[in-house]
Amino acid sequence: MKLFLPALLGAALSFPPIHAQAQVQADITALDAATALRPDTGRPKNVILMIGDGMGINSVTAGRIYEGQALGEDGASHRLSFDRFPYTALSRTYSADRFVTDSANGASALMTGYKTINGAIGVNDQVRARDCTSVTAARVPTLSELARAKGLAIGVVTTAPITDATPAATYAHTPFRGWQSDIDMPAQAVSQGCIDIARQLVEGEATPEVVLGAGLAYLKPEADGGRRKDGRDLVEAWRRRSGASTVVSDLAGLTASTTPRLMGLFSKAALPADADRAPDSTMPRLPDMTAAAIRALSQNVEGYLLVVEGAQIDTYHHANDPRRALAAVAEFSQAVDAARRLTDPADTLIIVTADHSHSLVLTAGADRKAPLLGLAGADGAPNKALDDAPYPTLIYGTGPSPTRPQAIARAEGSSDADALRSVAVPLSSAGHAGEDVPVYADGPQAYLVRGVIEPTYVFQLIRRALSL
Repeated sequence: MKLFLPALLGAALSFPPIHAQAQVQADITALDAATALRPDTGRPKNVILMIGDGMGINSVTAGRIYEGQALGEDGASHRLSFDRFPYTALSRTYSADRFVTDSANGASALMTGYKTINGAIGVNDQVRARDCTSVTAARVPTLSELARAKGLAIGVVTTAPITDATPAATYAHTPFRGWQSDIDMPAQAVSQGCIDIARQLVEGEATPEVVLGAGLAYLKPEADGGRRKDGRDLVEAWRRRSGASTVVSDLAGLTASTTPRLMGLFSKAALPADADRAPDSTMPRLPDMTAAAIRALSQNVEGYLLVVEGAQIDTYHHANDPRRALAAVAEFSQAVDAARRLTDPADTLIIVTADHSHSLVLTAGADRKAPLLGLAGADGAPNKALDDAPYPTLIYGTGPSPTRPQAIARAEGSSDADALRSVAVPLSSAGHAGEDVPVYADGPQAYLVRGVIEPTYVFQLIRRALSL
């Protein structure tokens, strides 16, 4: 067996050496800051809930190394923006019917205070999968609906289709997350009174003032290049319902918008991976959309609730693509940074969390200066497993990668670092993982984020903080 290891390993990175005394001083400074910290018990005017879809602790660790190395720093000691938030907790992620949740229940628990079954949104655990007759009794109010009743403005931002599970949890009630457009609805569901998620976006009790992301096809009729068979143009329906508003289609329009009501769906499906984006792209990034949403929502004197999803962490973990997934972690971190810089920590509570984790593993053996996406090893020499072949620093438990023997055979003569990436259980799409996920908070009432909590606790915290 001949493997071309130098190309797989990549060149050693260069960054300033780590001095023990500098670390000691950094720890003392951090301890002094923690000692001086006093809980802000005031009531926030605004709340921003930021969800890194699929961003477990493993993704946070790997993401900070990835971003740090990209900046020419020591990745292991680098900090993501939300690593600097003063309050943290762990959130348990199981659903009403599974050890491991999907995004529908994960986001719905955050938005309603109730865990439900996997695949359901805006309902409690009494709902039956894909059964519209069970929705009425199981329906529970969302944070958006409670906020709207108090006069707050609502915003939803995502890199996924706006009708996907996590953004849909802010405004929809459905027994099945897959009913995004009317073309997805079975006849029985329609006869039982269910309507698709896209219609709920513009016809529900809490239609957002700000809608930014992707999935334009779910809102447009087939005659206009969309997926809707009923002929409805839901973009125009949103515009009519929202009054004075702006609909934008690119970064320039997004940046120029000054209205308090703003819609921008910049792709028929999902947005492109941030790792693949050209410098001159006319499509906005997640930090751009977050900033635009805050500018628009801040015009409401009563305050606002903004939900921001970094969806592509999950998207590319499902494909066992760590480069794109970790670039999405970095993009999400930049969006959190934008949110904190553009708001006043005295009146805006920011909570950062995830709906679930993924089976990414950072294995032992890699040198601190070795590229994270390369092979485990030190000084240019890869570690060898019991099968006498090298292995990547980042591996997955499940997904579309081959098994270990298949990966070794595939890597014969290859210079692709991904050639040796293997899984224990091959699947068409990587499964989620069930460990706890982190929660970070900053601003009024943030001190209540502590210990080991449930995602439903986050709902109760936001409800109480906004006096909903």
